[in-house]
Amino acid sequence: MAEDSKVQGLAWFLAGLGVGALVGILYAPKSGRETREDIAQGAREGTEYLRTRTRQAVDQVGTLVDRGKDQMGEYVDRGREYVDRGRAQWEEFVERGKGLVTDQSTRVAAAVEAGREAYRSAASSSEPAE
Repeated sequence: MAEDSKVQGLAWFLAGLGVGALVGILYAPKSGRETREDIAQGAREGTEYLRTRTRQAVDQVGTLVDRGKDQMGEYVDRGREYVDRGRAQWEEFVERGKGLVTDQSTRVAAAVEAGREAYRSAASSSEPAE
């Protein structure tokens, strides 16, 4: 939006320059040669103004591009940090899960073995004696 107003401002400037030159030609008390020199001088000044503004615009765009690259680099680095932190948490959760599964497997195996022993004990005590 601000860029549009700058372009419009430049367009109005150039239009004013042209109107001023035309009015100057019509009402100038100078000779044709002097008027042509004045017009040429005005054109040179306008050209130099445009060159200066173009250089400034190029410099500003370059600065913005560099700043954008720096910010993008920061975002990428921050994203990598988050990924690495998430990966570390995931690995920790996986290890905890493995520990829990191993612990529960051991408990289940112990309970199954206790059940077998109880069954054997109950089966051997209920057998008739000969």
